Amino acid sequence: MELVIGYIGFIISAYSVIANDVIQTLGTFISSNFKIKWWWLWLFSISILSITLCYGWYINDGDVSYGRLANIPLPEPLEWWYLLAPIALLVITRYGIPVSTTFMILSVFSSGIIIEKMILKSVYGYAISFVFAIVVYVVISRRFESNYSLDKLDKQKKKHFWLMAQWFSTGFLWSQWLIQDFANIFVFLPRQLSIEHLLISLTCILLIMAYIFRKRGGKIQEIVNQKSNTKNIRSATIIDLIYGIFLFVFGNLNSIPMSTTWVFIGILAGRELAITYLLNKKKIKYTYIIIAKDFGKVNIGLAVSLVIAFFMQYLK
Repeated sequence: MELVIGYIGFIISAYSVIANDVIQTLGTFISSNFKIKWWWLWLFSISILSITLCYGWYINDGDVSYGRLANIPLPEPLEWWYLLAPIALLVITRYGIPVSTTFMILSVFSSGIIIEKMILKSVYGYAISFVFAIVVYVVISRRFESNYSLDKLDKQKKKHFWLMAQWFSTGFLWSQWLIQDFANIFVFLPRQLSIEHLLISLTCILLIMAYIFRKRGGKIQEIVNQKSNTKNIRSATIIDLIYGIFLFVFGNLNSIPMSTTWVFIGILAGRELAITYLLNKKKIKYTYIIIAKDFGKVNIGLAVSLVIAFFMQYLK
């Protein structure tokens, strides 16, 4: 029975986490490659996912979370009420709200100390990424994000270079995100997976990815689509590269799980503010509203996850 609950939780978590967080890593990739058949984008993403998953499983003796579940043991017994967290995430995802899957899923399995460390690391991640994005885009916005520079790019042969650069930066970012968020997806399964469990779980994830790519990201994709120039290849490349580098450096400082959603929203917020201030000051108030709305949405996940976590402790 516990194995059944574990796999039900895994499937719900995998769909919810990937559907909710896919905008962070593949959102700009999907937006800027909307003319390419969805299955080519799917094949590209699952090849990197399969390599990252199998490599982590091999070097960590069956632990695909890259050590991020080391301090979060699998409950014994695994009761049905643990499914409330991924179900809540699934419902929120269907409404297109970009919440933190780390808080929603892992908080119900974690102790108070671990939750506190996750929140602290995520808040620092949002703040630092927000400031970092502002600094970067203040420097590069006039050259890379103005309408003149984007129109000029479309007429140049350099567009092919940026197309290759975008696929490379997306692949790098995708692998770094997977290393962070495999913990959210596999928290319902044993910490050391057998080869059979690895193949079964990988098959489930590939099918979920196919559905999400067929839907072109789903409702949450709108978060990316409404930002400036995200359908432009060069803009998408720069966003992905900044995010990937930030996850590689900040996310790997320690094995404490962090909210990649908070980091992503921080980068988009800093980017949007810098671009608006430098290139279109008339829309600065509208930009403030967008930033506030996005920040409010990610806090919904934090609030709901903490309520569920306290409810779990009561049930225990």
